[in-house]
Amino acid sequence: MSDGGLVARVLGAVGDVPAQAWDALAGEGNPFVSHAFLTALEDSGSVGPGSGWQPAPIVIEDGAGHLLGVLPSYVKGHSQGEYVFDHAWADAWQRAGGRYYPKFQIAAPFTPATGPRLLLADDAFAPPLLSAAEQVCTGNGFSSAHATFVDPAQLPLFEAAGWLPRSDIQFHWFNRDYRTFDDFLAQLSARKRKTIRKEREGARAGLDFVHLPGNEIRPQHWDAFWEFYQDTGSRKWGQPYLTRTAFDLIGERLGDKVLLMLALEEGVPIAGALNFVGADTLYGRYWGCTREVRFLHFELCYYQAIEAAIERGLAKVEAGAQGPHKLARGYQPVETWSAHWIADPGFRDAVADFLQRERAGIAVDREWLAGRTPFKRG
Repeated sequence: MSDGGLVARVLGAVGDVPAQAWDALAGEGNPFVSHAFLTALEDSGSVGPGSGWQPAPIVIEDGAGHLLGVLPSYVKGHSQGEYVFDHAWADAWQRAGGRYYPKFQIAAPFTPATGPRLLLADDAFAPPLLSAAEQVCTGNGFSSAHATFVDPAQLPLFEAAGWLPRSDIQFHWFNRDYRTFDDFLAQLSARKRKTIRKEREGARAGLDFVHLPGNEIRPQHWDAFWEFYQDTGSRKWGQPYLTRTAFDLIGERLGDKVLLMLALEEGVPIAGALNFVGADTLYGRYWGCTREVRFLHFELCYYQAIEAAIERGLAKVEAGAQGPHKLARGYQPVETWSAHWIADPGFRDAVADFLQRERAGIAVDREWLAGRTPFKRG
């Protein structure tokens, strides 16, 4: 494919692009679009044959072969591991006689974390890059293309190309120049402060906690966390998305951008939470346990994440998808965004009408939730 002297190509893997060239466009702010993270998924078999996530990154280059834009994109045979739910769309289109799968997905696989989805040397290369994605869909009979958890700063680039915006709600914690966890608690109502202190006391009783950056995580730590992850994955998704090898590669390749928190009982890990460290954000991704301890999930995933963010001077914590229970623990409602291109004009009109009504409802919900945070009034 070519466009005004630019050449677009579909590759078979992120690994087909040199790491330095990829990361020059991806930047260092978000670990999930880094060459290291995405190739760890490929090289571990977490994406690729049999996973329903077939890597198909699109690159655009100038006539001299210089890389100007990249899409972290995949051909999908299902809608699992996306956290933006289009199962109803698939059902409606298939009942109308269409074929929804395969579809084209622009995403960090299995990762409901906002970040750049257009990796660009300049915003001027967004139109040809998105045009190339549309051509891949029409040329292969794909029903649609979807960019999920789009950085809000990039949403206008998708809208300018005619893609349909969709909103949802997550709960993020924001650092208001706190120096300690107690500084954060001081901003909450007295009743909420008391509740959180009681939860932390109960969760921590008889346990020790360690925080391990990637270069300090040993195979035995990953073995323990793999057991936790398998338990959570089998209950949530039927089977875990990542392979055991993925964790070794993530630790090796991302180094201090990984933070593994473990709860120990008499020196033995009984629970863990895996986090990633961005330029200004701590991202909570996976959690699991082998013994149920009341409030331990909140302690590891929310409160210790807050402490880690404060220690590192990070601006916020993103603790993953959904979870209104985060609200009472100081996490605030934030709108997240995706963008969608639908090949069939009639189906596109129906989806556009649905999304318009859905966005209005999401905005009302977010405003309602924002009035119910645990922070002091006035």
